[in-house]
Amino acid sequence: MNTLPTYNGHRPMISSSQLLKRGERLLEPDVYRTELAGRAAVVKDYRRYRGTPLSPLARLLVRREARVLRRLSGWKHAPALLGTVGGLALGMEFVPGHTLSAGVQEVSQEVFDQLQSALTRLHAAGITHNDLHGTNVVVSAGVPVLLDFTSAWRSPRWLRNGPISRQLRRSDMKNLVKMRQRLTGQRPSAEQAALLAEPHWVQAIRNLWKRLYRHLKGQPAAR
Repeated sequence: MNTLPTYNGHRPMISSSQLLKRGERLLEPDVYRTELAGRAAVVKDYRRYRGTPLSPLARLLVRREARVLRRLSGWKHAPALLGTVGGLALGMEFVPGHTLSAGVQEVSQEVFDQLQSALTRLHAAGITHNDLHGTNVVVSAGVPVLLDFTSAWRSPRWLRNGPISRQLRRSDMKNLVKMRQRLTGQRPSAEQAALLAEPHWVQAIRNLWKRLYRHLKGQPAAR
């Protein structure tokens, strides 16, 4: 990939492209649909951070996501990487279909069986998605495709059985079970619920964070 829509100042000119999402939060990219080398593509554009103190972090996000997509090349459950430009923009194939967002009325059990199998294979490769929710899964011709690997993490082999890696995998699976229950009505089995139950140390950290957040917001602590 060596061309992107014309860029001017701090915003891309998108007259020939479709803006999908404007980056409003810190280090959130502009995302738009365009065409690259004759292929429908999605571009995640961090170029508004060029020349700012946040530029190194934006470049790191692009490199990390590109590295994960490169490793998943040829896998039908992830979009193909088309390349990067200037270290601040990432291009990937556009995947047509519908997301598993709240507006979806019906999703087959087969789709979720495929998604669970895909997630298991991803975890076996040492990769966790870490942002699995409905808008980051698109169903294309009956095949679930994972989107947005910005938060994905590939654990070194020697860390894959550590408590942090196990918790990241557990969190991915827990989000999958929640989506499945919301969209199909299928509740997790007792065995699944036991496997996905958070260990005490995770609950302690979560509760500590909630208390700290309330303190910072000036809210009374829950009793």
